[in-house]
Amino acid sequence: MSEAKPSSTDVARLAGVSQKTVSRVLNGEPYVKEEVRLRVQAAVRELGYRRNDAARALNSGRTKRIGVVCLGTALFGPSTQLVAIEQTLRTTGYSVSIVNTLEGDTIADVVEHLREQGVDGIILSEPIDEGDGVPIDVDIPVLSFGRFPGLSAKPSIDTGGDNIGAGRTATEHLLGLGHETVWHVAGPQRWWAARDRLAGWRQALADAGAPEPPVLEGDWLPASGYAAGRELAANHDVTAVFVANDDMAIGVLRAFTEAGRSVPEDVSIVGFDDIPTAAFLTPPLTTVPQDFDVHVARGIANLVTEIESPTGDRSPLPEPPPLRLVVRQSTAAPCTAR
Repeated sequence: MSEAKPSSTDVARLAGVSQKTVSRVLNGEPYVKEEVRLRVQAAVRELGYRRNDAARALNSGRTKRIGVVCLGTALFGPSTQLVAIEQTLRTTGYSVSIVNTLEGDTIADVVEHLREQGVDGIILSEPIDEGDGVPIDVDIPVLSFGRFPGLSAKPSIDTGGDNIGAGRTATEHLLGLGHETVWHVAGPQRWWAARDRLAGWRQALADAGAPEPPVLEGDWLPASGYAAGRELAANHDVTAVFVANDDMAIGVLRAFTEAGRSVPEDVSIVGFDDIPTAAFLTPPLTTVPQDFDVHVARGIANLVTEIESPTGDRSPLPEPPPLRLVVRQSTAAPCTAR
């Protein structure tokens, strides 16, 4: 006859606390003394206790699982954001189901698949425009890290960086150095983030009365930045370039260097993301950083509140950090202004 599995009652007895306290610790709830939390966790390890998540879901009506829709990409932004999502959800007591759209499914298909699995909420990590005009309509909370016009959820939470403002900030920095205009290597326009950075660039040029050059579109990868950079380097009217991400900016930088045009003496370059290698390029890259940890924490706090207290009072979340630019040696005044 097999030995009975340890229960939460056994954990509570060994730790010297109530079953409610055991539940709060296992659910990752706040306002539990650290000494009590450690005692419960030690009892769980000693007894080899495992929760019955199926039974818990039946009792609470929740699975304590969040579905995350991602593009399955190894790009710096989405991959860094996904790590932040996983780490943050771990502190809330929710598990994660990650599904990507590489297999040809639309975002709407993947969202419906997750909803059928019984997730309590859904996160759209990098919204894109699939061009099919089909809205996403679900009856559970959805957190979207970026603008997604096709989303209809109850409720829908839109958070993340201000890509329009960031595009303006990067462009205004270059104009403020004295450049007559700023060229733009955009990200793929299926991505709402790329569209918003483009919109911010356009706004800054319009506000300054600067001419708007033709836009070159890349695919986020260095090779596409290099191709755009070769085209730009052949035009000696180009003195300043805002690139929609750092990976493409690396390609642009190499193209100008190969063409014998020095950065920043002949042309200034601003990227976006502040990837770890940005500070170690030659020259170090001026760029707009993304505060993934801050935006993810804010968004998930909102999502968990909507799941657990849909009609309750809302505690104000901390304000997002202000937009900032990390200025390094890839930008300077144009030669004619020195």
